[in-house]
Amino acid sequence: MSSNTATTASGAPRRGHGDHGADKVFRYVATGAGVLILAVLAAVAVFLLIEASPVFTGDHAKVQGTIESFTGNKAHNFWQYVVPLIFGTVLVSALALVVAFFVAIGIALFISQYAPKKLATALNYVIDLLAAIPSVIYGLWGGLVLVPHIYGFWSWVNKYLGWIPLFASDPASGSISNPPRTIATVSLVLAVMILPIITSMSRDVFVRAPRLQQEAALALGATKWEMIKLAVLPFGRSGVVSASMLGLGRALGETMAVLMILSPGRTFSWHLLLAAQHQTIAANIAAQFAESDNMGVSVLIASGLVLFIITFVVNFVARKLTDKEVK
Repeated sequence: MSSNTATTASGAPRRGHGDHGADKVFRYVATGAGVLILAVLAAVAVFLLIEASPVFTGDHAKVQGTIESFTGNKAHNFWQYVVPLIFGTVLVSALALVVAFFVAIGIALFISQYAPKKLATALNYVIDLLAAIPSVIYGLWGGLVLVPHIYGFWSWVNKYLGWIPLFASDPASGSISNPPRTIATVSLVLAVMILPIITSMSRDVFVRAPRLQQEAALALGATKWEMIKLAVLPFGRSGVVSASMLGLGRALGETMAVLMILSPGRTFSWHLLLAAQHQTIAANIAAQFAESDNMGVSVLIASGLVLFIITFVVNFVARKLTDKEVK
């Protein structure tokens, strides 16, 4: 049989030389894309290390003076400066994830399992639209709408749950902050921001749950919820974890919404309803960058390096969790 024959003896189509060339091109392009993202990540890490190096290797007195000017003499070295920011960043992000997670899973299950097709389509459009709204819009909504109107709700929470340290009032004044430019208010805004991200990814995972397993569970007498618990949630567990970590990553790095709402402070307070207690790394960089000198910029970039490491660790843990679920 000639080498130009289009089919084999069994009738199966034979791949031509052009197909092998296309495979090689595709392989090289895919490999190049993978190498490129690693190179970009490495370039960002190197940039942060170089720009932050004066904080660790430069003039100690100058670094101390810069940090003291940033903090009003409350911190005298870099770790005293950055640790309260780490605390505020992790706290507000964790609160946002706790608030958004269960709501997002409920919405995703409703869209994929309960909603009529037309309603599910409309909700999908709304969720995707919410995910595309810039963070500054959420910040404007939080600062101009939520802050003036949520004080009554926080007062109710303080009245009935004030015995819990998280919702306690100020020991000196006996009341909570008004206006409530607090970590609790910011966490609600961040929860609204990450809600569509978690919902969208979880919905896509739940929709792809094996139909045969769902029908088999129902045929064996399982209720709708039992079917979801046995066939849908286990299948989508790794996807839900990935979605949650992606939402957490956005909350960790959020800048404008936090900057526009939160009254900043530098404490390790667990009181969520008091202002001037917390600050995040990203918002602190945005607030102080414009008026910083060269050493001040290096200090801010060093705090950005810490945020980079935190985000990397979060994604690494998420990858380990999803790999474990797949296995």
